[in-house]
Amino acid sequence: MISVRFRGGCKNYYFDPRGLQVRMGDQVIVETAAGMEFATCTEGNHEVEDAAIVKPLSPVVRMATDNDRRTVEHNKKKEREAFDICEKKIADHGLEMKLVNVSASFDGNKIVFYFTADGRVDFRELVRDLAGVFRARIELRQIGVRDEAKMIGGLGICGRPFCCSQFLDGFLPVSIKMAKTQNLSLNPAKISGTCGRLMCCLKYEQNAYEDAVKRMPKVESFVQTPDGPGNVKSVDLLRETMKVALDSAGPNEPLKCYHNCEVCVLRNGKGSRDGIAIPERPARYVEEKEEEVFDTPILATPFYMDTKLEDAPVREKMGRESSDGKPRRKHRGGRRNRNKSGAETAAQQPAPKAEAKPQEEKGGQKPRPPKAPKAQQPAPQPKGGEARAAEGGESGEAKRRRPRHRGGRRRNKGGGEGAAPKSE
Repeated sequence: MISVRFRGGCKNYYFDPRGLQVRMGDQVIVETAAGMEFATCTEGNHEVEDAAIVKPLSPVVRMATDNDRRTVEHNKKKEREAFDICEKKIADHGLEMKLVNVSASFDGNKIVFYFTADGRVDFRELVRDLAGVFRARIELRQIGVRDEAKMIGGLGICGRPFCCSQFLDGFLPVSIKMAKTQNLSLNPAKISGTCGRLMCCLKYEQNAYEDAVKRMPKVESFVQTPDGPGNVKSVDLLRETMKVALDSAGPNEPLKCYHNCEVCVLRNGKGSRDGIAIPERPARYVEEKEEEVFDTPILATPFYMDTKLEDAPVREKMGRESSDGKPRRKHRGGRRNRNKSGAETAAQQPAPKAEAKPQEEKGGQKPRPPKAPKAQQPAPQPKGGEARAAEGGESGEAKRRRPRHRGGRRRNKGGGEGAAPKSE
């Protein structure tokens, strides 16, 4: 057999392939009670139990061709036109009905109009008008609000598409008792779907809740806990836990939570405690946790671990400390401010370092000797424009050798208020 699904439906139907090899996703033409129909294969050739087949079994006529696909597109366009025409006819006749969807058969001999209404509607005149327009068999079918939501589609309060338009074969019976069993709010706005009926998903977990109710005690049951006897105040069916008010607890102490397996039920539900023997306290419930074993990787010894501190190069030590033993400040960039006079420069220069014994570095290399201090040079006297003019100025060769000024203002190095102004 093969399983197929028709357009706009979620239910799968079995058909006899008649020797054809059909794969999932292939489009086929099948024979139904209403005539030829266009369908999509959802499961290829496979075996099915005899009990799951509804006899007589309809066959697959052929694989769909390009002409069949063009016919389907033409029918969709015809359905949109029929929808607009039918809405106008409903308004002309003044009928209290809402048109939901229009479906045309594959061969185009039949058009079905789906509508919703609060009560019975006399649409005989409407059928005659539509038959005269389309020259085909017209059928008007009244549906419910759940079928309307399935055909139109949309998003539920969970943010996902409607279950009825995605995967549900049929509508499940849902009652308000399911909401009570699952301890849900009985507010209709919270447990109702977009269609206005109870949500279909209330049925999904109902069997699990019914099984948990059989094993869990009711509210106000008298139980024995590891901390003593008490009454059950609330029950969590999914976690299988309960909150108990202990007899030994004070009025302001919070309720204690216990697992179902560490509680002994002495009286299920409300009632008297007379004649109830209190047994020994049960053991506490301990969750078994699997020990996680982590494989510690073996790390190689870094290459710098074998280097001793005393074997460090002498120039590194010299760079970190000054001649007087104090740590040297790190230069952050930029030129240091020059001293105003040569005397101050000579006074601030450090004394030459004592001769240190040369220490051989690792590898037999000797450290570099410390550099000799530079000779003290007298600070140049500032000369203004008038002084330069008196001396006769500089020659052309001296001007070429003089370094170019890179921008910024020059500072007067030796003068104060009496310094001569710079020449333009």
